[in-house]
Amino acid sequence: MTGLVHEPVFWTDDSAVCEPLAHGEDIAAHFHDFGQLRYAASGALVTATKVGTWVAPANRITWVPPFYVHSSRSYGETDVRLLRVPAALVEQLPTEPSVFVASALMREAYLAMIGDHDPADSPRARLLLEVVIAELARAPQEPLRLPEPSDTRLKAVTDLLHADPASPATLAELGHRTGSSERTLSRLFSSELSMSFHQWRTLLRIQRALLELCEGTSVTDTAIRLGWANPSSFIEAFTELVGQTPGRYRSAARAAHH
Repeated sequence: MTGLVHEPVFWTDDSAVCEPLAHGEDIAAHFHDFGQLRYAASGALVTATKVGTWVAPANRITWVPPFYVHSSRSYGETDVRLLRVPAALVEQLPTEPSVFVASALMREAYLAMIGDHDPADSPRARLLLEVVIAELARAPQEPLRLPEPSDTRLKAVTDLLHADPASPATLAELGHRTGSSERTLSRLFSSELSMSFHQWRTLLRIQRALLELCEGTSVTDTAIRLGWANPSSFIEAFTELVGQTPGRYRSAARAAHH
């Protein structure tokens, strides 16, 4: 999945996005004058901006601040529930997009608001929204933001990797394909993304692994599909970044689906 294309559109209405999304469906780059919470009741939602990519499998809530241009892609049959956050409550949440783990209380309050069709300014709707915001303020943030480059030389390389995360190509080989030297690219990864080529590709693969595991793919198949030499090196990298083993993550994600 690559970054943004076309001129972003200002949207005041999101009704089109509330329909279930098919696997691989794209939502074009746009922005709002309100904050937005996005919860995938099933499937998974990837949110891309100029500066980074955020992955939200089931049971995670993505926060997009007002005026932040974003595009999205669904993985699996994705049922997205969107919630507006009025300007008055926005300062309680981060200033850039974030992904949070949804507590049981947050999920129930969130889904009750969506299902109610009460006016947004009704006492019950306001109370439920306050519960959601209060729970978000203390929820753990997922550390899995994948930074995206603005330099065109670096973007040529990251686009190739987005298209094929399992590619075993070295930085020198990718540079050869895109017309830049390994040295230049290595310097750009460090200066622009504050990580090495290896770290960036690992993070991209881990993001994709979250999606594979949520779909029920086995840990071994996920490791092979995404280019790890063996399952144990995948388990080690995944656990270090996500804070739990892929097996436990997969079980929790599958439980959230049912």
